[in-house]
Amino acid sequence: MGRNGTRGTAPEGYAGGAGGAAGRQPGGAPDAGVSDAGAPDAGAATGSATGREGPVPGGAPGGGLFAQLRRPPGGRDARIMLFAQLLDRTGTGVWAASMVLFFTFVIGLDAGRLGLMLGAGAVAGIVGSPIAGHLAERFAVRPLLIACHLIRLVALLALLVVTRFEALLLIVALTFLGDRAAKTLEMLFATRVAGERRATYQALSRSAANAGYAVGAGIAAAGLAVGTRGAYELLILANALSYLLAAALTWRTAEPPAVRISEPRPVRAAEPPAAGAAEPPTAPAAPAPPAAVVGPAPSAAVAANPWRDRGYLRFVLLDIPLCLDDAILSVGLPLWLVHHTDAPHALVPAFLFLNTVLVVVLQLPVSAKVERPRQAARSVAWYGLFLLGACALVAVTPARGPWTASATLLAAAVLVTAAELVRSVSSWELAVSLAPTEGKASYLGVAGISSATQKAAGPLLLTAAVTPAGPVGWLALGAAVTGLALLQRRTSLARLASLAGHPSAVR
Repeated sequence: MGRNGTRGTAPEGYAGGAGGAAGRQPGGAPDAGVSDAGAPDAGAATGSATGREGPVPGGAPGGGLFAQLRRPPGGRDARIMLFAQLLDRTGTGVWAASMVLFFTFVIGLDAGRLGLMLGAGAVAGIVGSPIAGHLAERFAVRPLLIACHLIRLVALLALLVVTRFEALLLIVALTFLGDRAAKTLEMLFATRVAGERRATYQALSRSAANAGYAVGAGIAAAGLAVGTRGAYELLILANALSYLLAAALTWRTAEPPAVRISEPRPVRAAEPPAAGAAEPPTAPAAPAPPAAVVGPAPSAAVAANPWRDRGYLRFVLLDIPLCLDDAILSVGLPLWLVHHTDAPHALVPAFLFLNTVLVVVLQLPVSAKVERPRQAARSVAWYGLFLLGACALVAVTPARGPWTASATLLAAAVLVTAAELVRSVSSWELAVSLAPTEGKASYLGVAGISSATQKAAGPLLLTAAVTPAGPVGWLALGAAVTGLALLQRRTSLARLASLAGHPSAVR
């Protein structure tokens, strides 16, 4: 990793782009993104993908959170995008805190229709990620991201005049689709501008996002305290304004370059020696590559189509339960506190507050520990262990004794946050590192399905299966997630070894 430094141009064979790694070129050095001990990749030698500010090889990013925000990986464009994300998430925090109450008290929806509408939105969110990845293979990322912001802007403004349930169903689905698509495009933008330091960028992005959610929730609390229709409409306008500002800031950035891999230089045929000239010495044969390779390399056809890449689809499927920390924090812990303990209900907001503070403070230090694909793969096991500990604490939370129950559930929230800190880095790094060079945007779009699917299915799993089963349900959930985390670790390391052994498949 390195500090932002001088400008530079990419050497021949550069394959920074979406993966931010050079890959193994014919006759070149191994990809540092695959081998922990290899040579630095080309992205580190040349700076960010934009060519404006780049890391100096051998350095480490210096300074704390605010210093890194002033000089993020990717330079000016990354700094603008992080500010756009802060405004976007502030508006999202406003809407997330007021949406259910708006549809209930202003529109007048009952619980059944509200659940149907939010379920349809969650399904639309699952579709939004691969659609964004598919479009990013054919069109520039920047205008697509601006379009997502504007689509959400128009959809929100429509809520001010629309009251028919069928139209509201379509508007909410469109909002969820645009939200998920925007997150996928932001992820792709980050992989291209941040290069090798994408883990640091992800940490800064997470910190900015959580700060935005916290500010947005505070703004929503003020509006909800008033409780009038006009107050709810002002909250909707505040969210719409955040999308407009995010679109304007995105317009100020430059389009990040896509992956570029130089073709091998043609080898000129040797001319026959002149009459009487001595035969030139024969060069010794190059040593054969090592034979120990884990699994076959993905073919070129598979590499361009993530839906035919079984190894990558396995990663995405295993990543779904490895995102359950979100549902546990927002649904599982509050439900358990309310229905199975006598802890004060006022403790529920403390879960989210504690989570937000810890993520903002600790995301950057945690990301510094997980900077390479192999480190990301190994850290997945920690996710399972942290979540297992949290589930065990919930299972042993006493039904009587508000102070003991409160302390136990707060400790569980800390462990859930620790799992989130690990997951936010490892999942993103592996989504990029396990994808081949060709079709990178499509691969990242498919990877986004895991988080969107968890948001749709996670709350249902907790409310319909885990919580009704009592302590046994929580212990079973923790054990299952830990087992899947260990499986994800093993299969991810195997795929990284396969990519390292087959140069044509390296991203």
